[in-house]
Amino acid sequence: KVEMDTITSNAAISACEKGYEWQKALHLLSAMVWHEVESNTITFSASISACGNGCEWEKGLHLFKTIAQEELESNTIAFSAAISACEKGGEWEEALQLLSVQEASTVELNAISCNAAISACEKGGKWDEALCFLHFMAQSRVQADTITFSSVISACEKGFEWQRALEVFNVMVQSKVE
Repeated sequence: KVEMDTITSNAAISACEKGYEWQKALHLLSAMVWHEVESNTITFSASISACGNGCEWEKGLHLFKTIAQEELESNTIAFSAAISACEKGGEWEEALQLLSVQEASTVELNAISCNAAISACEKGGKWDEALCFLHFMAQSRVQADTITFSSVISACEKGFEWQRALEVFNVMVQSKVE
């Protein structure tokens, strides 16, 4: 008889995430609790991402908060998943709040978290916030990439700030971002 365990459950939840099956991912998470299978940060990160892919950002945010309640340690992947879930739900303020919490914690900031926050700003029509995050990344020594610059340029474009979009483009070219 094969027993349910953490590794295979995490793999199944991750498969659900990639298949945009957030409900099935949460069902598997519930089954882990029912069968007393230990969950970990990977379990919750994959579940949060599944919720984000299903535009269920509130459920994803609830799961993120559950990490601390379960006395698990949040990591960059968990923060990125939660920020991305908020971004996909158009919740730019929530995304920025999470990034602020990440910055204040011992969890290292990375381009994925910052890019998700910038993308949330873009979707929320907050070109000025997106531009501020680009500068914040430079000050924090987080390497901006093509996704970063594309999101900031798009945010400026949506805000009818074409001059700023061109300035950001020129910075990207001078930085030799690939």
